[in-house]
Amino acid sequence: MSHDDFPTEKPAVVTCGLPYANGDLHIGHLRTYISGDAYARSLEKLGQETAFVSGSDMHGTPVAVNAEKEGVSPEEFALEHHEKYAETFPRFGVEFDNYGHTHDETNTELTQEFVRSWIDEGHVFEKEIQVAWDPEADTPLPDRFVEGTCPYCGAKARGDECDEGCQRHLEPGEIEDPVSTITGNPAEYRTREHEFLRLSDFQEYLEGFIDRLEGTSNAQNQPREWIEGELQDLCITRDMDWGIDYPGEGKEDLVLYVWVDAPIEYVASTKQYTERVGEDVFDWEAVWKDGAPEAGAEGETDDATWAEADTGEIVHVIGRDIIQHHTVFWPSMLRGAGYNEPRAVMASGFVNLDGDAFSTSRNRAVWADDYLDEGFHPDLVRYYLTTTGGFQQDVDFSWEKFQERVNGELVGTLGNFAYRSLLFAARNYGGAPDADTSAEVAERIEEAVSEFEAAVNDYSLKNAGDAAVALAGFGNEYIQRNEPWNLTDDDPERAEQVIYDCVQIAKAVAVLSAPILPDKAQRLWEQLGEEESVHDADLDACLESPPGDFGEPDELFEQIEDERVEELNEKLQERVEAATEAADEDDDSEETDTVSDIEPVSDDRISFEEFQDLDVRVGEIEVAEPIEGADDLARLEVDIGVETRQIVAGIKQLHDLDELPGTKVVVVANLEQAELFGVESNGMVLAAGEDADLLTTHGDSVPGTKVK
Repeated sequence: MSHDDFPTEKPAVVTCGLPYANGDLHIGHLRTYISGDAYARSLEKLGQETAFVSGSDMHGTPVAVNAEKEGVSPEEFALEHHEKYAETFPRFGVEFDNYGHTHDETNTELTQEFVRSWIDEGHVFEKEIQVAWDPEADTPLPDRFVEGTCPYCGAKARGDECDEGCQRHLEPGEIEDPVSTITGNPAEYRTREHEFLRLSDFQEYLEGFIDRLEGTSNAQNQPREWIEGELQDLCITRDMDWGIDYPGEGKEDLVLYVWVDAPIEYVASTKQYTERVGEDVFDWEAVWKDGAPEAGAEGETDDATWAEADTGEIVHVIGRDIIQHHTVFWPSMLRGAGYNEPRAVMASGFVNLDGDAFSTSRNRAVWADDYLDEGFHPDLVRYYLTTTGGFQQDVDFSWEKFQERVNGELVGTLGNFAYRSLLFAARNYGGAPDADTSAEVAERIEEAVSEFEAAVNDYSLKNAGDAAVALAGFGNEYIQRNEPWNLTDDDPERAEQVIYDCVQIAKAVAVLSAPILPDKAQRLWEQLGEEESVHDADLDACLESPPGDFGEPDELFEQIEDERVEELNEKLQERVEAATEAADEDDDSEETDTVSDIEPVSDDRISFEEFQDLDVRVGEIEVAEPIEGADDLARLEVDIGVETRQIVAGIKQLHDLDELPGTKVVVVANLEQAELFGVESNGMVLAAGEDADLLTTHGDSVPGTKVK
């Protein structure tokens, strides 16, 4: 790994986080897979030797739980979903060089080899821990058979992760007030012996690794609190029947934790690709093993050694909920087994649906199959998901916003330019006129190519997509400014020059848009009379002369009408209402003593004097901006009448920060000052519930008014 700009001389592997073989895919799931495909294609455009691999995550408690519900074996259940994923991804232009799964022989053998390496190097130890146990079923409870309270933030959590609160990974035995999801009864803790990977062996190494890591800033910054703190060792075994057997002697009743074998599938899938195409086409060991520096007794390697290491280029494209796994656990696992570290981690934000989270239980989702069944081209959603905001930012999907982006940028800019240019060329010249690219146009194409190259090296798919569309926008301006239709009689030579330039621009747009719009770019390529595939063309092709002859083009994109959007919204609403009614009926059929989601009122009372100690005031937000590196935190400047306070609030993902200035809020003004992510917070903005519904005033109270 050189950290030189792409392309480099070493081969690259691009991976996507493994989807659980546990349910249907919606467009929120597709964001990382489409983005991974687009990034791998972009690297290839630069001339980088690249393999794009992933696979289905077959193991883990969710698969076992749902298989039991359906009365089938976990393997049968998971394979059915794996096969469906393998069919669905290509329908959205996601073309893995290899798509495997974690239960196959290659991954099983590699995983056990990894673990044996850790054992041999002394990185694995045995420890007695408290394991949740269902006394009624008389069985141990793996991670997701347990729910309870997070010991760190107090939020409701599942056994392996505080998914609704602080997002921390939880070790077995940590969750408080455990409840069995099998029977719904309180669980108890019993002592069991389990195996641990000593992450503390790799702390010095990780401190250097996180400084070297490229990719999105959330992946670089979020792990620092774990790496720079006291690392907790990782329990790598579980009390389950479904999974890969632990290879150590005397532990036949244990399987490996799913987050051991899941990332190793990246290696296994690359190896399978090599076995299929041959080492002369792609050598998996050149990426994953060759050139890895030897580790010391405790896994450390100095930064200078890694900086000089001649290793392959590994880029992980993931969701932000698994950053810790890919920047703390995974590099430690690789280091302990003598494998190469990742060069970059690209962690995406979430995808919301019209301002709210997707809800599969309420059928509030745009399902992958439904999107295609509605007749929409896959390239449209590829464009929307990859170019709407930065990769680490949340994307809000609605049919109205989708319509706006498609009609405005794909139809109105790219499609309009390509169609009017090629149609004029075909009707007046039978193709590209006899001319050379003008200096102005050549310079603008070179600028677009440079923008594309910079975007790929900055891990910005948005900027890569913008480079192509902005070039098409320049083409529209160029043809409009020069009006070749008025030159064909008065200045035919100038008319030919203008149209030739437009054809050249269209060719460059096809090349630059191909990673994000693979099918539409190929169609434009064919309309230009080009042979072979646009995906085989490198960036030099942007300024290579287009073929002379081609016929009249078809329009690449179709307008989405308002009536169509209304129809789609009605269908979505009907689905949600039907699912909600069904869920409510299920709720009504349950016993009346079902626990409510609303927390009960506390029995602990405070005196009126204690309440008066709180200085609660009306404030008005003047500034709201995200805190770099923090997933949920925003920095606010709030006018509280007597002064303006800086307050840090966990509302970044739940509110449009640009719309907050001018909003009245309720502030606790005499809260002790704190520092969050290096930003001082002097007060607290009050909000209700998990959606952070900001408390405000009914009337027009001025900032500084006390709440009594």
